[in-house]
Amino acid sequence: MVSLVSAAIVAVGALALPGVAQADDQDFFSYTGAQSIGSFAPGAVLKTRSVPYHLAGVATPLEAVQVVYRTTDAKGEPVANVTSLLKNPTKSITGVVSYQSAYDSLNPADSPSRAVAGDFHLFGMTPVGRNISVGNVMSNAENAIMPAVLALGYAVNLPDTEGQNADFAAGPEYGMNTLDSLRAISAVADTGVSATTPIGLVGYSGGAIASNWAAILAAKYAPDINRRIVGVAQGGVLVNPARNLQYVSGSLGWGGVIGMAINGVARAYGLDFDRYLSDYGRQVLRQLSDASILNFWYPGLTWQKLVKPEYADPKSVPEFVDAVNKLNMGTAPVPTTPMFIAQAANGILEGTAPGPAGIGPGDGVMIAGDVQALAHRYCAAGLPVLYHAYDPLSHTLAPDLWGPESVLWLLDRFANKPAPDNCAQVGPGNLDAFAPQQHAR
Repeated sequence: MVSLVSAAIVAVGALALPGVAQADDQDFFSYTGAQSIGSFAPGAVLKTRSVPYHLAGVATPLEAVQVVYRTTDAKGEPVANVTSLLKNPTKSITGVVSYQSAYDSLNPADSPSRAVAGDFHLFGMTPVGRNISVGNVMSNAENAIMPAVLALGYAVNLPDTEGQNADFAAGPEYGMNTLDSLRAISAVADTGVSATTPIGLVGYSGGAIASNWAAILAAKYAPDINRRIVGVAQGGVLVNPARNLQYVSGSLGWGGVIGMAINGVARAYGLDFDRYLSDYGRQVLRQLSDASILNFWYPGLTWQKLVKPEYADPKSVPEFVDAVNKLNMGTAPVPTTPMFIAQAANGILEGTAPGPAGIGPGDGVMIAGDVQALAHRYCAAGLPVLYHAYDPLSHTLAPDLWGPESVLWLLDRFANKPAPDNCAQVGPGNLDAFAPQQHAR
C-alpha cells in the first residue's frame, strides 16, 4: 500500500521536498484561544496551516491543509479536533472523499493528523501503558485509496475521528467529528472545497464506525452536510458493541479488544470502572490505556478475567450497559444516503470461533449476521443498499477486496449514476442484532 501512495504523490506532485520530518509541534492540535470554545458553532474553524504530506515521517511534494475546528464529544461537550485535506494541485476539485481511518488507538499520538504532519513514531515506548509504539503505522499504511481519487481530481479528507483524547469505539463522537471536519474544510479557502462540493464517506472497521455514525447523525446534527453526501462505502461494521464483546470473548486474535473497548467507553463517557475490576483487570486496562490495535494482543481474554467475580455478567455494571446502548447502530436513526456495505465471515482465520446461538459467525471481531441485519433494516426503510458478503475472508483480509469495490461504487455516486441495490437478496440476519442491553436484576 505504501508503494501505491508513493506513486500517487509522483502523479500529482511537483518538485521533491527533502528530508525526514521531526516530531510535530503538538501545540497546533489543541485550542487555547481566549474565546470559549463553546461560543463557536460546530464546524467553526479555529486555526489552519499548510504542511507537506508525510509518509512514514518523510516529507513529500503533496501539500496538506490542516484545520483545527470546533466539534462535539460523546458527552455533548464542545471540543476542538483536527482534520487534514489533501488535493491534487493540477486539477479542480470534483468532490471530497472523506476517508475515515481505522487507526483504532487509545493513544492520541496515533491520529492521522500527526502522521500527516510528520510525527512518525516507531518502536519507542508509550508513556502510560509502556507499549511498543507502532500505532501511527496504521495512519501511514492504509491510504491505498488515495492514488485513484487524487489522480481523478477528488480531495481527500482525513479527520481524527476519535478526537484529541483518542476516545476509541465511541461511535457517535466519531460521527460528529467527521461531520464537523467536513463543515470546517468547506469554510477554508485554501482547501478548494466549497459549501456545495459533493461528499462521499468511506471507511473500514474503525473507519466504518465513523462513516456510518456520520450518516446516522447527519440529517439532524449537520443537515448542511447531509445534503451533500452522495454515498457511504463501509466494511467490517460494528453494529451493537455489547454483542461484539460476547463474540470476541476468548478469541486468540481479538480478545484484547475487550480491554481496549472498556478503556475507550470509560474515557469517552467519563466513567470509572475501577471498583468493578480485579487486580488483573486493573493491570490489563492500564497496559491498554494508550495501546494501538497493533499491540493489544491478549489471547483468550474475556470480560470475566477483567472483573471481580460478582460482576461476571456485564449487565451487572450499570454504567457499562448505559454506555454501550448509546453505541448501538441498530436503534439509531436510519441514514438517508445510499450505501455499499461489505462484511466478511471467516473469523476462524483470526482465532475467533463462531459465537453462540443468535450471534453466529463473524470476521474475527465483527458479527456477520448483525451487519446483515443492519443492511436489511436500511433496505426496509427504502435506502438503496448494495450488500456484499465476503464469507471466505476474515477482518484483515477483506479490505483487499472491499477497497477497490468501494472506490468504484463511490465514483459512480459522484457521477450521479443510480445507486444499485440487492435488497431483495439481503436476508434478515440475526434477529436479536439490535437488542439493547438490560440492567441485571
